[in-house]
Amino acid sequence: MNYRHAFHAGNHADVFKHVLLIALLQAMRRKPAPFAVLDTHAGRGRYTMDSGEARRTAEAEGGVKRLLSAQQSAEPDALVCYRETLRSLNPDGALRVYPGSPLLIAKMLRDQDRLACCEMQPVEAAALANVFDRESRVAVHQRDGYAAISALLPLKSNGKAIARTLVLIDPPYEAQDAEFDHAIAALKGGLARVPQAVFALWYPIKQRRTLHNFLRRASSLPASDSWIAELLIRPDDSPLRMNGSGLLVLNPPWQLDAEVNALLPSLQAALGEDGASTRLNWLNRGQVS
Repeated sequence: MNYRHAFHAGNHADVFKHVLLIALLQAMRRKPAPFAVLDTHAGRGRYTMDSGEARRTAEAEGGVKRLLSAQQSAEPDALVCYRETLRSLNPDGALRVYPGSPLLIAKMLRDQDRLACCEMQPVEAAALANVFDRESRVAVHQRDGYAAISALLPLKSNGKAIARTLVLIDPPYEAQDAEFDHAIAALKGGLARVPQAVFALWYPIKQRRTLHNFLRRASSLPASDSWIAELLIRPDDSPLRMNGSGLLVLNPPWQLDAEVNALLPSLQAALGEDGASTRLNWLNRGQVS
C-alpha cells in the first residue's frame, strides 16, 4: 500500500469526516457510561501543514483553510468544537498542525473512555505511537485495521468489555471496488461480534452512480438502523477527481441524524463550489430486531 494521508491532510473530505466524527463523539459523551473507540486506519495522528507532502498538493486550501476563513454565525456545536480543537493545536493562529482522527478522538475522551487505533505502515505507526506515548487511555497497534475488528472487539478496559463502542473505518480506497468488498465484510464481522456498536465508514465520491452496489449491500447489513450523509463540493460529473465524500453510519446514536442534517448546510456553505449538494438518506430504519 502506497497511500500517505499527509498529501491530503485537511482537504474537504477530512473536514467533512472530522466534523461528523466530532458529532458522533459528542453523542457518545451524553451518557456517563464509558465508551471505547476503534480507529481502524488511523494514520500518523498529527500532520504538519508546512511539510513537503502538504505543500505539494495544497489540498488544505480548499478544505480546512477555506472553512477557517468562512466562519458563520450560530454554527452547530460540532463545527464550533472542530474550530476550537484546531485553535488549541495552533495557538499562534497559523495553521501549522492538523489533527488526524485519532488525535481528534483522544481530545474528546473522558477519564473512563478508551481508544484503540491501528496503522499498518511502520513509519506511520511509529509516528502515531509517539503522539500517544504518555496517554494511558490510548493503545496503538501496528496491524491491519480490518483484521483488528475481529481480533480486538469487544474492546476492554482492565480486562472487562466496554459495552458502548464506536468503530471508525477510514480506508485509503486505492482500489475502490475492492475496498468496498473489504469494508462490507469487516462490517458484517464487526456486527457479529458487537451487534449494538456504532460503525462509521467513510467513503469517497467521484460519481454517485458508481456507489449504487455498495449502498445496496450496506442497506442489507444486520444493523438496527443505518444512514448515509454526503457532501458533494461540486457536481459529480468528473470521474478523475474526488468530488465529495460520505459517511455510512450503522446503529447511529439517537437523534444524530437531525444534528448532522443541521451540520451539512454549514459545511456546504463553507466548502462548496457551484453545484455543491448534500444529502442524508436512511438505508434501514428499525427493520432488524
